[in-house]
Amino acid sequence: MASASDSGQLQQSQKDVADQNFDYMFKLLIIGNSSVGKTSFLFRYADDSFTSAFVSTVGIDFKVKTVFRNNKRVKLQIWDTAGQERYRTITTAYYRGAMGFLLMYDITNQDSFSAAQDWATQIKTYSWDNAQVILVGNKCDLEDDRVVPTEDSQRLAEELGFQFFEASAKDNINVKQVFEQLVDIICEKMSESIEGEQSPMSNHKGAALQDTLPDGQNGCTC
Repeated sequence: MASASDSGQLQQSQKDVADQNFDYMFKLLIIGNSSVGKTSFLFRYADDSFTSAFVSTVGIDFKVKTVFRNNKRVKLQIWDTAGQERYRTITTAYYRGAMGFLLMYDITNQDSFSAAQDWATQIKTYSWDNAQVILVGNKCDLEDDRVVPTEDSQRLAEELGFQFFEASAKDNINVKQVFEQLVDIICEKMSESIEGEQSPMSNHKGAALQDTLPDGQNGCTC
């Protein structure tokens, strides 16, 4: 039986999805290798909950959260993508129109960090040219098991032109800060181009959430 808190979170989530009272809507994607903690990171931010019992995401899923930044009401449509190679064609189809990416790796998994360069190339290939990216080293609570030095991550972020955070979904370290920073960067870029050509960050007020989904998709896991 669902608890009162679970019921309240569901009602809030449904309210956020249906709510059309916002100034901007930003589409964000969390990408990276499988098992780096993307789903846990999203649930920690959207629902302030954590469980280690998640199975690998199949296809793609999303959550909606409305925040206030820079005196604006911003609806965030946050997509949780599958990291396995066999789902790569599905997930890259969602890059189009994304304003921001969290490129995530696991500080205890060298392969996930080594793959960050390939993920960055995919962002460049499939997304809007001015999409903003933050490199996130997740699971920093597992310091004793660390195999990726912070200095290596900082160096890679500088080479790619990304900002960098280490975070922990489990201990709720830097989760909110990462999302807030990404939204602030997007808002800053938007203000810089407000007098230029219309960009994907223009106001989507009045557009239904499902209007942004590929044909046949309703936002549930595929």
